[in-house]
Amino acid sequence: MHYIQDLSHDFSSIGHLIEPRSVAVIGASADPSRIGGRPIRWMLESGFDGPIYPVNPNRQEVQGLRAYASVQDLPEAPDAAVVAVSAAQVLEALVALGDKGTRAAVIFSSGFAEMGPEGAAVQLEMRAIARRYGMRILGPNSLGLFNARRNWFPTFTTTFESGWPNPGGISIVSQSGAFGSHIATLARNAGLGAPLCVMTGNEADVSVGEVIGWLATDPQTTVIAAYIEGIKDGATLMAGLAAARRAKKPVILMKVGRSAIGSHAAKSHTASIAGDDVVADAIFAEFGAIRAHSAEQLLDFANVAAHGIYPAQNTLGIVTISGGAGVLMSDAAEEYGVSLPEMPEAAQQELRAVLPFAAFRNPIDCTAHLVNDTSLLGKFISSMMREGAYSSVIGFFAQIAGAEPFASILLDEVQAKRAEFPDRLFVLVGVMSPELRRRYAAIGVSVFEDATRAVAAVAAMGRLGDTFAAPAHVARTATGQVNLPKSNPSEAGAKALLADHGIAFARESLCTTARQAADMAADIGFPVVLKIVSPDIPHKTEIGGVLLGVADPAAVKAGYDILIDRAHKANPQARIEGVLVAQQVQGGVETIMGIKNDPVFGPVAMFGLGGIFAEVIRDVAFRRCPFDVGEARALIGRTRGAAVLLGARGRPCADIGAAADMLSRLSVFAASAGAGIDSIDLNPVVILDDGKGAYALDALIALAAPD
Repeated sequence: MHYIQDLSHDFSSIGHLIEPRSVAVIGASADPSRIGGRPIRWMLESGFDGPIYPVNPNRQEVQGLRAYASVQDLPEAPDAAVVAVSAAQVLEALVALGDKGTRAAVIFSSGFAEMGPEGAAVQLEMRAIARRYGMRILGPNSLGLFNARRNWFPTFTTTFESGWPNPGGISIVSQSGAFGSHIATLARNAGLGAPLCVMTGNEADVSVGEVIGWLATDPQTTVIAAYIEGIKDGATLMAGLAAARRAKKPVILMKVGRSAIGSHAAKSHTASIAGDDVVADAIFAEFGAIRAHSAEQLLDFANVAAHGIYPAQNTLGIVTISGGAGVLMSDAAEEYGVSLPEMPEAAQQELRAVLPFAAFRNPIDCTAHLVNDTSLLGKFISSMMREGAYSSVIGFFAQIAGAEPFASILLDEVQAKRAEFPDRLFVLVGVMSPELRRRYAAIGVSVFEDATRAVAAVAAMGRLGDTFAAPAHVARTATGQVNLPKSNPSEAGAKALLADHGIAFARESLCTTARQAADMAADIGFPVVLKIVSPDIPHKTEIGGVLLGVADPAAVKAGYDILIDRAHKANPQARIEGVLVAQQVQGGVETIMGIKNDPVFGPVAMFGLGGIFAEVIRDVAFRRCPFDVGEARALIGRTRGAAVLLGARGRPCADIGAAADMLSRLSVFAASAGAGIDSIDLNPVVILDDGKGAYALDALIALAAPD
């Protein structure tokens, strides 16, 4: 497949894994502290409402349950099985379960792909067995899962030694068992309702993406929190994210692992910038997943998202008893990109009349006087909600939020405003007891002790709101055929290929003699640019292979000879096709466009300002290919340097329409070429003033290495 276009997927088959009616435990242990014993303990203690069949040939009874010598001896085919045997016994156990008719298996056993090529081969055989029987498997090397809604605990985590999960709508999926269990424990200890957690392990079959997709269809899940270490199945992950977006369910996602591209990256500006992490960022942004950068932030965002208020075009109002906290939150709002509009002037005057020494622009600083006159509390909050009409409000009340009698007054006032404005997001910053926090949670208000964390969470809810309010983008279809050369083309060859697919280049011609070059320069018009052309010299500037501002025929002839000589000295074996004589484009803004063929997600396009902005400052944006002109415009707009193109500081506005058209055409070319392309650089692309076009001045195509 050239590119990933069809994101449809049937996620229902993993339902037997997450909501089974019966279970067999292969390798069941009578010791409830052992790996094969702990799942039985948890299910017995919690009250799993289906039959539990321990399988252990050496025992007749396990933890008070009748044990069976083999899978064949079971009285029925269990919906699911827990496999807790040595790696050497796993395949045999899976075949037995498949023959019995079991639909899902959780494999605790380790010693597979994580151990090297031999283990990976066995893991592939494991997947083949599962496919043959239509069985879904979680793992291997998995800590399992739990679904407290069904008292289903096929896991050997120790977290339940200190308590069961809280009821609620947050569901967790994690590749790492230890970290997933850690997140679930933190969520429980923080009072969050996260009763379902799936830990995918090595992902021989079921992946994080598929679990996200299943949760998107699960009516009891309202928020999906995910932890990812590496992405192997890009298509399924995107299908899961797309399903969550359609269902308007927030995906709060934490991804670790920032890997460098291999040695081939040195051949391409785009490849050197487009590491795995930035490509993943682009994919998450496309589907509206919100990225968290710590476990704390993951739970912060999930906490606020659980209230189900996602304000599009978010505006934030802040009411505070501390001017310093107001400044702190204003700084955070700017950092996280949430707007802080001023209160209307009439509302400011009205509030000033009752408390002249306060500040009312936004943040509203009602000072510590509020403690003396609590009757002002309702007036300040009402004015912010009604006259200010903010979609989100943060109230900073520090330790007095938990001190009586103010604590009760504040709770009553916030509860009244939540009822009056149910579509507004209200977040509190204060220090209070766990019981008071629970009372706020019950009325849909999250409480933070740190103001910056509160602002970050509010900003994230606004991004979710914008995603859910926007129509889902349908990727442009790549229909054209691309006939790629057998080896990396020279600049002239790359330009000829791309020009056939609508990429605009400055006027130029490949010349093979000095006289021909001089004649062509005269025809194009001086000054011109001279460039050596060789498929073996991809970066011409490194050998002095580019001459700018060549102003007359004599200089062209001399320049031709200079370039040929430099090329021979730099690389005596290089194939020299000649010298390119090109129009020297005057003015405009230099940008860079490129393609990186990501091994997981396929071709990804890049746009940024040229020069140091791309490689040093890394002001670039990425988008999965292919896409239309509208998406190309949006991609350009995501760079900080977009202001330069829009006419900053009196500059004329650049021809963004022409640039977007070129970027879209490049994305379609890359998707059509598919796996044959490794990377493409158009650097620089000069975008002239509005209406005058955009032209690529250089082109580099690196073909993919043969499999």
